[in-house]
Amino acid sequence: MTTGTLITVAPTGAESTKADVPALPVTLDELVVTAKECEALGAAVIHVHIRDDEARPTLDLGRLRETVAALRDSTDLIVQLSSGGAVTDPESDRLAVLDAAPDMASCTMGTVNFGDDVFMNRWEFIVDLHTRMQERGVVPEYEIFDLGQLTSLQRLLSKHGLPAGGHVHVDFVMNVPGGLPGTTEALVACRQALRDLPDGTTFSATGIGRSTIPVLLASLSAGGHLRVGMEDTITYAKGRPVESNMQLVARAVGFAQLAQRTPLTPAEARELLGIPTAG
Repeated sequence: MTTGTLITVAPTGAESTKADVPALPVTLDELVVTAKECEALGAAVIHVHIRDDEARPTLDLGRLRETVAALRDSTDLIVQLSSGGAVTDPESDRLAVLDAAPDMASCTMGTVNFGDDVFMNRWEFIVDLHTRMQERGVVPEYEIFDLGQLTSLQRLLSKHGLPAGGHVHVDFVMNVPGGLPGTTEALVACRQALRDLPDGTTFSATGIGRSTIPVLLASLSAGGHLRVGMEDTITYAKGRPVESNMQLVARAVGFAQLAQRTPLTPAEARELLGIPTAG
């Protein structure tokens, strides 16, 4: 069991609108302020989606490069770009995310129903994304939306080799309509399936919406790590909107400390994940 806790903040996402969620950080300045606040509290990784001037999701490469540079200048956080974008983004744009040279990028291990939409991840696309990350030294976070995607990950690694840095880290994204339920039982099933992956594989868990706290507690108790943020939940408690990403990070830090698993610093997180020192 890992003694420390890797805390990732996912502050924006591609689903909520600024009009519906005024506290959502959508400009670069808002994102940088959020990153600095969350790092000070105990986050080590920032999972980034960006928006355009109208606050709509975008994968504009110039904006992505500017965002990576600004976050590196302002924080020591590990910068992890989403290669998923929005469900409507074409594969070519999703692959081009790597041209922004992040520390990490997400790599979703299969297609999943995403509410009323479909989040498409063809096998050929997954292989292309994985191998490009190997070539560029970008460390993947393998996002798992359903149990069978762990079998796909095992297949990917056996056929195409370990990721950049040599360490395998997955994130269980739970309670998306169409994917894994946000329950302890589902997390335990995923945790057991990790035994078929390389020794030392680590995991984080993300509870969408009302499953945030149950998944957080289950992950900590199973030796896992945490991802929180307004991408995943915009309600702090029943009838109480989230006021900032700091609230969610602070709660995760508090639970991690109660579990006697102190949050990892960005430097410690780099060592765990096989990411070179910043700079």
